[in-house]
Amino acid sequence: MNRFALNSSKIGSCIFFGAVLTMATSLFAAAGIYGFTLNSIDGKPAPLGDYKGKVVLLVNVASQCGYTPQYSALESIYEKYKDQGFVILGFPANNFGAQEPGTNEEIKTFCTRKYKVTFPMYSKISVKGADQAPLYAYLTKQTGAGIAGEIKWNFTKFLVNRRGEVVDRFDSRIKPEEDKLVQAVEKALNEPATSATPAPAKSSTGS
Repeated sequence: MNRFALNSSKIGSCIFFGAVLTMATSLFAAAGIYGFTLNSIDGKPAPLGDYKGKVVLLVNVASQCGYTPQYSALESIYEKYKDQGFVILGFPANNFGAQEPGTNEEIKTFCTRKYKVTFPMYSKISVKGADQAPLYAYLTKQTGAGIAGEIKWNFTKFLVNRRGEVVDRFDSRIKPEEDKLVQAVEKALNEPATSATPAPAKSSTGS
């Protein structure tokens, strides 16, 4: 086989695998957050698909941050709205100021003892950089304008509606009890889990 044939074969393989990767990425993105499975704080697989039909608030948390007291308000709004189909998911991350240095067991103990946290907590991940968790790559790169963008600090919050669409983002400074966030949660809770089916068009003949 001549050199031209070998190069053509390599180029063809690159194009093929590139197309497969693009297709896989598109399918993964189409699944939204439901396509991701991460470990719970106890180390067990916890698919986000388990929360289909719920309104979800995803928060990257830390135990030694100035915003750590937000745990209290997060737990309060979780308790207030959980029976209406609302859930908060906490993702410990040590990316900012090394403010989450502990083990998963230490993080769990801290949250439950100091802030009485009962909403689901996940194992520690990275939310930015070369080791960024795929979920956060999706949240920061494949969501809409005003939502996508690098995480800047702990306690950044992403709101997902009942259809799995990421509909809002709140930075660390927005407290969980603030009207802006609470009203967004209530609006999402009042929306249906599926898009409304359009009514059949009426015939111009009246039939």
